[in-house]
Amino acid sequence: MITKFLTGVSTKFNPFSPRAKVCRIFLAQMPPDARRTMQVKTKLLPRTSEEGSSLALKFSDGKEMAFDTEKWGIKDVMEEVDRHSRGLQRKQDLKGN
Repeated sequence: MITKFLTGVSTKFNPFSPRAKVCRIFLAQMPPDARRTMQVKTKLLPRTSEEGSSLALKFSDGKEMAFDTEKWGIKDVMEEVDRHSRGLQRKQDLKGN
């Protein structure tokens, strides 16, 4: 997963729910220095919560993506993040930075 262009990650999930798997895996895939290079917000819901889990991302170009993790799988989320990050990498390479 390309995280170079991520500036913010916000998650909300119940850690005991099987539906929170996408959020947990996404956070586990973050690099160790993620808290230094981007803003990471995590809201843990109580065990009895009926509220669904969600994942919101912000990129360096200002684009924001929000995922309903009960409908999206981890592969789909990572594919979308990588697709946008590759586009940003191409733009940066063409600029010569």
